[in-house]
Amino acid sequence: MDNPDLTRAFLAQANSCRVLGSPFHGDLLTLAADDLQAGGPVTALLAPWATTDYRKLVGDAVCLRLLGSLHDLVLSGDDPALAATYPQPGRDADPAVAWIAARSAIIRHEDRLAAFMTHEPQTNEVRRSACLAPGFLAIAFETGLPIRAFEVAASAGLNLNWERFRYRFGDIAWGDPAARVTMETEWTGSAPAVDARVEVIERAACDRRPGDLTDPIQRRRLLAYIWPDQFERLDRIRAAIDLALSLGVNVEAADAVAWSARVAAPQAGAVTVLYHSVFWQYMPPESQAALARVIADHGAQATAGAPFAWLRMEPPPEKLSGMEVRLTLWPGGEDRVLAQTHPHGAWVKWLN
Repeated sequence: MDNPDLTRAFLAQANSCRVLGSPFHGDLLTLAADDLQAGGPVTALLAPWATTDYRKLVGDAVCLRLLGSLHDLVLSGDDPALAATYPQPGRDADPAVAWIAARSAIIRHEDRLAAFMTHEPQTNEVRRSACLAPGFLAIAFETGLPIRAFEVAASAGLNLNWERFRYRFGDIAWGDPAARVTMETEWTGSAPAVDARVEVIERAACDRRPGDLTDPIQRRRLLAYIWPDQFERLDRIRAAIDLALSLGVNVEAADAVAWSARVAAPQAGAVTVLYHSVFWQYMPPESQAALARVIADHGAQATAGAPFAWLRMEPPPEKLSGMEVRLTLWPGGEDRVLAQTHPHGAWVKWLN
């Protein structure tokens, strides 16, 4: 395939995977880039992006779609030869052997893998709550009000339960002591406002195509986007899925702009929080502008007795790498960066 940006995107994502703790996926993507340059089986899967430029390839997370499609096939048990080459607790995996099996699997299951890749990634990484929860603590501390929490692009809604998890921020623990979903985060900076009174009186979520946790295929899709050599992450998301099922979590199928305009206006007696994580880059520019207008309109309606907050974990504006937690709080509209973070919440550098 004569698109050097595709090879560049694969090699860049390979490096990111290694930096973020998945050497298996890093090596797999490097081998996939070689296969792409040689016109191998992966070429057909990438046909929809044959003329796409580098920035859009990164924004579309094309490399992660490929990795997710292969991991989904492994988790399904429908290709035992491929599954036998993937990492398991206590068993090392050889990426070179895995890629040979993956090439064969791509030929056998091309239509299935291509169909999986038509949908943007929905990682629903639970440890992103370790980045967002300190923001909620700051909001609760600064307003002294109960919280109405509304998440857009919530996938299956696992991060709706952020205050029901157990966290460790450096030497300080916070959250439900009995929680099965626990998170150790490498924390630097001052402590978050763990003494703030947190009461969530309303919560809701939307997604363009929400994950239905009662559907085993959709549950598997969530697991597929967790990197297969990161067993702690896999254990954590399984526990979070169990919790969400027990609580009957529901995510409304809706457009983020229309839904936010309809449900997230400020109300007296509570602070209304609209929040999201690793979502903004997947929106077309016109949708970004429309949602920004809705948020600004809600902010303009805010009062001291009915404040409105926009909390998000996203790459810094105009950048494709790095991650930060940013908060805008109305009335006043003060906008500030609270933290720099690992994309999966493994570390947080608290700046507030």
